Parts: sequence; structure tokens; C-alpha cells
Amino acid sequence: MQFLVLAYDAKDEGAPARRMAARDAHLAVIAGYKASGNMRIGAAILDDAGKMIGSIIIAEFPSRVELNSWLSDEPYIVQKVWDEVQVQDCKIAPSFIK
Repeated sequence: MQFLVLAYDAKDEGAPARRMAARDAHLAVIAGYKASGNMRIGAAILDDAGKMIGSIIIAEFPSRVELNSWLSDEPYIVQKVWDEVQVQDCKIAPSFIK
């Protein structure tokens, strides 16, 4: 199953510092899942000034249980970077798949 994960950062004063502190761990986790085929695409969400305020990921897992397992260990959640996470089932159009 494919999932759209839309995650917005916390808005408190310390949120940008938490994002930067957790970034290397987050990218390492994502790289592992990308190598296994679970992460299809990801991008930072930027505000009008170009500041990172969240993330968007299209992930692929056998079920929502496996997706939730990733989310429960995701550094941006564990370290309270992402404050609001929305998950929606989705399907990548065949013309976008290599």
C-alpha cells in the first residue's frame, strides 16, 4: 500500500533547533527505508521565506501497521520535530513510476 505522509513541524521557539538536531538521524532512517523500497519520495515543506516547516513523504509498506511501526521510531516524531502528522492512502500513477 502507498501512503501520503504530510507532517508539519511544531511551531514553538525550539522547533527549528530540534529539527536540525534530529536531521542526520532522520535522513539515515529514510535512506534505509529508501534502499528497501519503502520510501518513494520525500521533500521538505517550505514557508514563503524558504524555511523548513514540515515534510511530505510518499511511502510504501505492506500495511498501515508497518507504516505505523516506522512512524513510532521516526526521529522527527521521537524528538518532537513533527507536531502534526496526517496519513492518507494514495496510489502513484503508473506514468510516475520508473
